[in-house]
Amino acid sequence: MKPLMNPLATPSQTVGPFYGCALSSPDAHHVAPAGHPQTITVHGYVLDGAGAPVPDALLEFWQPAPDGSRSGAPGSLRRDPTTGGHAGRDGVTFTGFGRVATDADGHYALHTLPPGGVPYLSVCVFARGLLHHLFTRAYLTGHHLTHAETLLAALPAERRATLRTRPEGAGVHRFDIRLQGEKETVFLDFD
Repeated sequence: MKPLMNPLATPSQTVGPFYGCALSSPDAHHVAPAGHPQTITVHGYVLDGAGAPVPDALLEFWQPAPDGSRSGAPGSLRRDPTTGGHAGRDGVTFTGFGRVATDADGHYALHTLPPGGVPYLSVCVFARGLLHHLFTRAYLTGHHLTHAETLLAALPAERRATLRTRPEGAGVHRFDIRLQGEKETVFLDFD
């Protein structure tokens, strides 16, 4: 008897819900060094297709340093050499990476520095019910958009708006992520 062979790829397992073990350290949402005068806050809600908050989503943010460098530095994934456990950030070094969970209301907040060389933060979304994580960008309102013009210009105005942050005061940006439905966030496909 011959074993059954499925010629099609098997889909990924559903992602989530996430628990504390998925977070590398309790301060992973503080990408900016403590007390840095240029710190900005990007916050918002992750919403499902019905507009309900997603309380167990996990967001990863990547960005270049304010000078445009992309070298990165050990940060929230840094290990303690003695115990092997997570040591977290050193509170001084900018890493360009943050991992943030949503709270019970689907809200998240990231404290970072303005990206150099690009007007956006790269975002990866993990949430229950997703077979694959989703990629998007949060274009910071008020930043020069020369690098973004090609992507944004290719979108109708109402879709373009889903990639733009809304200012909520000095250094505070609101960026909601809608997983589907009306005003769904534009997600990017990387091949």
